[in-house]
Amino acid sequence: MPGTTYQPIAPRPAPFKSEGLLAWIRINLFNDWKTTLGTLVIAGLLLYVLPPLVQWALFQAHWRPDYEACHAAATGACWGVIAEKYRLILFGRYPFEDQWRPLVATLLLVGLVVASGIRAFWKPWLAALWVAMLGIFFVLMRGGVLGLAPVETDRWGGLPLTIVLALLSMSLAFPIAVVVALGRRSDMPAIRSLCSIYVELIRGVPLISVLFMASFMFPLLMPQGFNIDVLIRVLLGITLFAAAYMAEVIRGGLQAIPKGQLEAAATLGLSYWQTQRLVVLPQALAMVVPGIMNGFISTFKDTSLVTIVSLYELTGAMGLALNADANWRPFKIEGYLFIALIYFTFCFSMSRYSLWIEKQLNKGNRRA
Repeated sequence: MPGTTYQPIAPRPAPFKSEGLLAWIRINLFNDWKTTLGTLVIAGLLLYVLPPLVQWALFQAHWRPDYEACHAAATGACWGVIAEKYRLILFGRYPFEDQWRPLVATLLLVGLVVASGIRAFWKPWLAALWVAMLGIFFVLMRGGVLGLAPVETDRWGGLPLTIVLALLSMSLAFPIAVVVALGRRSDMPAIRSLCSIYVELIRGVPLISVLFMASFMFPLLMPQGFNIDVLIRVLLGITLFAAAYMAEVIRGGLQAIPKGQLEAAATLGLSYWQTQRLVVLPQALAMVVPGIMNGFISTFKDTSLVTIVSLYELTGAMGLALNADANWRPFKIEGYLFIALIYFTFCFSMSRYSLWIEKQLNKGNRRA
C-alpha cells in the first residue's frame, strides 16, 4: 500500500538438535538457570556421597563367606553374608534338600509372567497355560504327589512366597476392583451403598490390621473343626485390600468418560453390560494404567507385611536368616541391600512395562 514502511522481521534463532544424548542433557539438565543450578547442586552432593559409598561397597568389601575376616575388618561391606545365607533368604524355612522345587517353580512362574507381557503370546491358550502353570507351581511347592515330600504352607518362604502372593492377589483384585468401581456408579442405591461401605471400610484400616484379622480373628468365626489354610486367609486379606484401592483408581477413569458416549451407545441399542464392555471400560482402563500399575507395585511391596502372621516372605526370611546366627547378625545392612535390589528389579520392570502399555494405547491418539 502507498505510504507503508517496510519493517523487516527480526531473525529467529536457529533450531537446535532435539534428539540424542547431548540434546537430552541440554533440555533436561541445563535448560535454564534454575535447572542448571539444581543440576550442579545434585552433582556436588553425588560427588560428596558416591566416592566413600563406592569404596565401602566395592573396593574395601569382603566377598568370601568368612565372618571372621568381616569382623576383623573395620571398613568395607561384607557381601560374604549373601554368599553364606542366600538360600535361606531366597527360600526361607523350606527344607534344604528340596529347595530345587521352589527354584524351578519360581523360574517357571516368572518366565510365564514375562511371556505374558509379550504381544506374540496373547493367544486364547494363554489362559489355559496360566491355570496349568499355577497347578504345577502348587504341586512343586506343596508336594505329596509324584513322589515329592509334602511341605506345609507355613514352611514356604522367601522369594517364591512373595511372588505367588503378589501375583495371585493382583490377578484376583483386578476383576473385583472393576465390579466394585461399577457398583459405586450404579443407579441402584443398595449396590452403590454396599460397594461404598466396602471401599471406605477397607481403606480406613491399615493392611496390618486386615492381615491380623484374616489370620487370627477369622478362624474364630468358623465352625469348630473347620479351618482354612493361613496362606489362603492372608491371600484373601491382601486381595480385598488391594481391590478397594484399585476400585477407586478405576472409578476415576469411569468418571472421565463423556456422558455423550453412553447416550450414543444407548441409541445403538447396546445393553448396560455391552456398553461397559465395548465402550466404557476399554477407554477408562487405558486412562488409569499408571494408577493401576502403581497399585500393583504397592501390592508387591506390601507382601512384606505377612511376616506378622509368621509367613516368612523375602524380608522375613532375611531377618530369619541373620537373627538366628550371631556370627552374621551384624551385617544386616548388606542383607537388606540384597533384598532391596530384588524388589527394585521387579518394581522397575513393572514400571517400564507400564510405560510400554501406555505408548501402545496412545498410538491411536497420535496424529499421522
